[in-house]
Amino acid sequence: MKTVQDLKEDYNETLSLLEQAQLSSDWKTLGELNKKKEIIEKVINLLNQSAQLENKLSQTEEIINSNLEQELVTLAKEEKLSLLDQQSQLQKQIKEILEEKKEEQSDSVIIEIRAGTGGEEAALFAANLFNMYFKYAESKLWQTRILDSSKTELGGIKEIVFEIVGTEAYSKMKYEGGVHRVQRIPETEKSGRIHTSTAAVAVLPRPTKSQVIIKPDEIITESYHSSGPGGQYVNKRETAIRITHIPTGLVVTCQTERSLASNKENALSILEAKILQAQEESQNAKMQDDRRSQVGKMERSEKIRTYNYPQDRVTDHRIKKSWHNLEEIMMGKLDQIIDELEKEINK
Repeated sequence: MKTVQDLKEDYNETLSLLEQAQLSSDWKTLGELNKKKEIIEKVINLLNQSAQLENKLSQTEEIINSNLEQELVTLAKEEKLSLLDQQSQLQKQIKEILEEKKEEQSDSVIIEIRAGTGGEEAALFAANLFNMYFKYAESKLWQTRILDSSKTELGGIKEIVFEIVGTEAYSKMKYEGGVHRVQRIPETEKSGRIHTSTAAVAVLPRPTKSQVIIKPDEIITESYHSSGPGGQYVNKRETAIRITHIPTGLVVTCQTERSLASNKENALSILEAKILQAQEESQNAKMQDDRRSQVGKMERSEKIRTYNYPQDRVTDHRIKKSWHNLEEIMMGKLDQIIDELEKEINK
């Protein structure tokens, strides 16, 4: 295993390469280098903790081998066992980081956001959630690509499907799956009454080509006229696409792009992600109905998180913790929430 000094040299080299990649706007290299940087930082921190434990163990050994009172020796032996256990846990963490699970290494994730209970206000909230994730992705230097969307006349979103590509994109975003609830006074509410609405978020890892293979004879492809709120281009050409996967019965649609070929490519990306999820659910009983458990029927009682505007509070109900900087969070400052979720859920 590399020493702390070796890792620090790697770290400085990585920082230099990152600066060069930023100047040349090489986003792919930026993502790879940021991933390497984060891993090195974590390992250096754990190795420093390990070195401190080694020093304590050495001091404890001196007491055990000394001629001091038996009571002190007994306490030292107990302390040694505790330090050895901590050391073992640190080594385990280092190994897990260096041998990251395949799931954690996924650089691509597909996210669906659907308006739920609450009519137009729910659609506006869905748009707010998309903007929040878009800003969060920007802060992480991740790339975002909309695969499909359906908007409302007032600027809300009925449904949107988008892909995020970047370092640890899936491992960070996977905690966002579920029903999100908002409590606020809509702009159209004249009496000042607080409304409660919901939006559902589903998080799907983007499969590699080897994980999902779609055969041409297993799909039915149909084209139709795009639809949406206004615009001269809408409904002029059959550029929207609907793909049915015969073996699973899954149906996906896409009408975001103005090219039939582009819409087909995006639809196939969504289909691949859904097929992978279906395969994983059938192989693992714990994952059965995973997407349904994330999205449910979008009832308010199934919420994982509440955004309360009058009280400037965001509450995650899974870990029973609240934050009081709602405006910043809605602008993509999600690290505080996601870091806390990672710590609590992975205990």
